[in-house]
Amino acid sequence: MEDLSRALSRLTPEQREALNALASSPEAQRLGERAGDARLEQVVRSGDAAAVRSAMERLLSTREGKALAEKLSGMGRGHG
Repeated sequence: MEDLSRALSRLTPEQREALNALASSPEAQRLGERAGDARLEQVVRSGDAAAVRSAMERLLSTREGKALAEKLSGMGRGHG
């Protein structure tokens, strides 16, 4: 989590605002509901990188996950 905290601290105010808007999007909300199950939390807490990667791939393969990934990609190109 320290790497994530460090990355977030380097965001500009505009990037933070865009990320907050994205996190509030319907796709992110639905994806969060899917990710909220206890099994995923256990995987993340385990620290098993391969298991976390697999869980994220499953989430990102959903319609909501694909839409969110596309929006994130657009943010990275400065179109978000």
